[in-house]
Amino acid sequence: MEDFVEKYAKYLRDIKGASENTILSYQRDLKQFISFLKKVGIKEIQKVNRTNIVAYLLELQKKGRAPSTVSRNIVSIRSFFQFLLKMHIVDEDPTENIESPKQEKKLPEVLTIEEVDLLLRQPNENDLKGIRDKAMLELLYATGIRVSELISLQKSDVNLTLEYIKCTDHEDSKERIIPLGASALRSLRNYMDKARFAMIKDSNEKYLFVNCSGTPMTRQGFWKLIKVYAKKAKINKTITPHMLRHSFAAHMVANGADLQSVQEMLGHSDISTTQVYAQLNKNKLKEVYTKAHPRA
Repeated sequence: MEDFVEKYAKYLRDIKGASENTILSYQRDLKQFISFLKKVGIKEIQKVNRTNIVAYLLELQKKGRAPSTVSRNIVSIRSFFQFLLKMHIVDEDPTENIESPKQEKKLPEVLTIEEVDLLLRQPNENDLKGIRDKAMLELLYATGIRVSELISLQKSDVNLTLEYIKCTDHEDSKERIIPLGASALRSLRNYMDKARFAMIKDSNEKYLFVNCSGTPMTRQGFWKLIKVYAKKAKINKTITPHMLRHSFAAHMVANGADLQSVQEMLGHSDISTTQVYAQLNKNKLKEVYTKAHPRA
């Protein structure tokens, strides 16, 4: 059976162009599955049936594996058997109609308004880098854009007169207009007036934010600087750029913004994705009630 796993790995690598990490993940799941099959006396892949697979998934659950791990194993086993079916090694797919366990949707972690304020106060605006960093952080929190959208912004996407930015969603190429608040406007003006021209390498540079070498800011570069400021602020949370996006949305909803407007600003295609922030707000209200009401 291990030979078929190796053939499948070769197929993923040569035909499907899968990454080594993906291939290793599939191989690991399948080797554990085969180990289980041998333990229950099955030595030929053609003899595996739906009952065997369900029994293996139940064993994973008994061992306390997370629903996401069980779901990943189902994907690995199903993909493997679809390959075997395609190669005419098996006559039918025993994974058909096997459903993944329901996963509990985790609520996004957000910063408090005080933590955001503390983080945004960390850049030193007495130097060019600090002016740029302040503008990037303020803009990210003011608009809720993704870090990929932030580093892709061009100078022409910023309208300081009408106080908005134009952002292009890379998933569906749709443009959205997002208003800017006073703090973000002030930091952006400061960056564009005092720092950007001094930092760019080429006077024709179209990208808004550049690194210390004068070339466009990278995703990795921004991740590094946000980690530095999070450490400096001594905030006891693993802060990521996406956490500022979540914080933007959660704070907007908590302060009365309607979900449809927040959906539009975030660029969500489905409002159910945005509704998670309303759930966060409900949880916060419940927490406040429990702490404050004498008979809660």
